[in-house]
Amino acid sequence: MSSTPTSLKTGHVGLNVTDLDRSIAFYRAVFGFEVGTEGKEEGRRYALLTRDGQMLLTLWQQSSAGFAADRAGLHHLSFQVESVEEVRAAEAVLKDLGAEFAYEGVVPHGEGADSGGIFFGDPDGVRLEIYTPSGAAADSGEAPTAGAPTCGFF
Repeated sequence: MSSTPTSLKTGHVGLNVTDLDRSIAFYRAVFGFEVGTEGKEEGRRYALLTRDGQMLLTLWQQSSAGFAADRAGLHHLSFQVESVEEVRAAEAVLKDLGAEFAYEGVVPHGEGADSGGIFFGDPDGVRLEIYTPSGAAADSGEAPTAGAPTCGFF
């Protein structure tokens, strides 16, 4: 008998945010999430965000300051899509929202990689990625970080 789970997959990710309403609007616009459940009690505000009936992300209004990349914890949150066209469509939405990007356009995950995507921050500066496993090489050119995964150093 194994002491580790035999079946394992990520359930959902929880993020602390400074402004729940702003974050809900952002994640709905970019990812098409729906609010499954929302807690509105002052001091205990949260939202469970779903897509296709599955809870994927929880937002907790528990922070007074934005994301700090220099602290231990979450490095970035990555979302996979099926095509580079979907990556570009998300990029257009993000540009309309005024999101800050780590790199210009779709970039590969590494030198010669066919996978790649866009790297950006949410309203609190949480680092996010939308990528496709193939088709990005023809669209993107050189990797912005030589000798290391692009998603590791933004």
